[in-house]
Amino acid sequence: MRYYLAKHSKDEIVNLDLLTYAGNPENLKNVEKNPRYHFVHGDIADGKVVDEIMKEGVDAVMNFAAESHVDRSINYPLVFIQTNIIGTQVLLQSALSHGVKKFVQVSTDEVYGTLGETGAFIESTPLAPRSPYSASKASADFMCLAYVETYGLDVVITRCCNNYGPYQFPEKLIPLMIINALTGKKLPVYGDGMNVRDWIHVLDHCRALDIVLRNGKKGEVYNIGTSNEWHNIDLVKKILAILEKSDDFIEFVKDRPGHDRRYAIDASKIMNELGWKPEIDFEQGLIDTVQWYQSSSEWWGKIISGEYRDYYKMMYEKR
Repeated sequence: MRYYLAKHSKDEIVNLDLLTYAGNPENLKNVEKNPRYHFVHGDIADGKVVDEIMKEGVDAVMNFAAESHVDRSINYPLVFIQTNIIGTQVLLQSALSHGVKKFVQVSTDEVYGTLGETGAFIESTPLAPRSPYSASKASADFMCLAYVETYGLDVVITRCCNNYGPYQFPEKLIPLMIINALTGKKLPVYGDGMNVRDWIHVLDHCRALDIVLRNGKKGEVYNIGTSNEWHNIDLVKKILAILEKSDDFIEFVKDRPGHDRRYAIDASKIMNELGWKPEIDFEQGLIDTVQWYQSSSEWWGKIISGEYRDYYKMMYEKR
């Protein structure tokens, strides 16, 4: 929201958000008084709410809404089906009914499954999801492509690698490790820590989505990544080094079921066809991210209390 409103001074945004456990209105305090920003509290799976918004005149839909944490999907798969599959279909149908010109489905590289030690996902890699989360996102992708072929709706799909940056909910790897280190807790690392992920700064992801919204071709899929692969354990050690803390804080815990070993993205299509490229150096971006969390304890301090504490105990302390 912040990126888009700053970049496009004539456009208006309607933000439909159910404000589940990870939703935080404080994230958008600096835009809530902007006359071009409109917030609606509601569920993308609620057809009446969605239609009320669409009938006011919407040119484009960007579907960021999703239950997105793999660990949670293992324990609560039905919630992921409801939001990620049913919610996407409701949005698609309403967009079709109200003449929306462009629909961008924000998906994930996790729909491709897992890789061996070499190679990278391309847009034509067969989908092979291995968790309830990735299965729900793959299902939504197929639904989007069905609306292209069956109804002619202009839908584009993006599949991005792991994001990092400010305001990220602390169940995700990087903020979890930073906050635990800052509060003197152990840093839980699944399995042997050798799982590999490709990392992109959230602003680079926003730039890619902006380009896809304007120039992406109907029915196409665009991978978004930076060829910036890190073993989880090496990334955790990097964070500790930035914070000048000992590796003794690391605690290996039982691996989660179906934990994909390696992801890697080939983003040559979006680079060659749409002219996007990442701009933020990972080393500096990670330092900036760590510093943001260091200076934002009031923000994350509110989040890690209450329900989040219960979830954290269930996922890590009993393993």
